[in-house]
Amino acid sequence: MRWVLAAPLLLLLVLFAVSNRAPVTLGLWPTGLAVEAPLALIVLVAAALGFLAGALLLWVGALGHRRRARRAEARLRKLEDAQAAAAPAAPGTVLRSAGSDRP
Repeated sequence: MRWVLAAPLLLLLVLFAVSNRAPVTLGLWPTGLAVEAPLALIVLVAAALGFLAGALLLWVGALGHRRRARRAEARLRKLEDAQAAAAPAAPGTVLRSAGSDRP
């Protein structure tokens, strides 16, 4: 399934790179720094940097959610351990969590 989506995108990427090989000069105004490179390379590098910046922002934004999930899992483990220690099961019985309607 991944290749069904990735193959057309890769084909478009290759066609874009082959079609835009003309060199362009990219300058940074206050410094006078200038780089000459193919247009396709400049556009693809800019897109990759934008993707990485967005991924970094998303990852940093999810840190709080992941921290809360880890804490909730730790609390659940402690509760399950306490419940198992408080009521040892008889041999051959199946333990169910509290509130479970399934047999």
